[in-house]
Amino acid sequence: MKILYVAELVGKTGVYVLKKSMDELKKRYPWDFLAVCADGATGGTGLGRSHGAYIHKLGANAITLGECCFYKKDLTHNMEKIPYILRPYNLNQEAPGIGFKIFKTSNGEKIALAVLLGQNGFTRIHSNSPFVVLSHLAQEVKKQTPYFLIDFHAQASAEKKTLFHAADGLVSAVIGSHTRVQTSDETIMPNGTAIISDAGRTGSQQSVGGCDINSRIKEYLTGIPDWTKEAWEDPQLQGVYLDIDKDGKAKLIERVKISIKLD
Repeated sequence: MKILYVAELVGKTGVYVLKKSMDELKKRYPWDFLAVCADGATGGTGLGRSHGAYIHKLGANAITLGECCFYKKDLTHNMEKIPYILRPYNLNQEAPGIGFKIFKTSNGEKIALAVLLGQNGFTRIHSNSPFVVLSHLAQEVKKQTPYFLIDFHAQASAEKKTLFHAADGLVSAVIGSHTRVQTSDETIMPNGTAIISDAGRTGSQQSVGGCDINSRIKEYLTGIPDWTKEAWEDPQLQGVYLDIDKDGKAKLIERVKISIKLD
């Protein structure tokens, strides 16, 4: 099973970069399953319903969200009707949408995908412990498919590293997201789980997390947050490419970087 995970889209730049990169991606990283993190695709925070539909139309089999999952009301109010968008699984049961699903690939194989949210550093949303739900999820998935991918949307590297060890041997891969900076610690754990602390971001690389540099400096000077001003300099798609064996253990994890030129 070959999986391409596209790191967090940031603003219109991120959506544009995904579109412009698709032909090159298909040549270099032929996949059976394409997952795209879009937690910052609309205005730098959250995902609007139309953007979600467009990303799906471009070819994403699944779209993952993190702590910004409920920032856009048009998506929140319709999340139950959109089966390819996943918010964090470890939220309260009353939360709209789903956080885990078993998808079918084009060749008929099944792959499970779940989003887990970390507990450190998030003040506007509160999740249950990702460690508590991990083993239960893994047991449920094992009954149906050996392929299991987790998007772990977390801020603290210590929390990510700890979950990697807890998940080793239970899942095929755990891909870290949220910090929007690609790390170079990709590896396959002793029991066959591929991990990386953060897959990076898709958008401007000459920026602060994909956002305009001057707007971010202004926030630190004034204390007034503004994530709506996206940057366009040095647009790049980032992510990871995975090859999972038939037993669900990872054979390969490779960082992905594709730079594009603006029209």
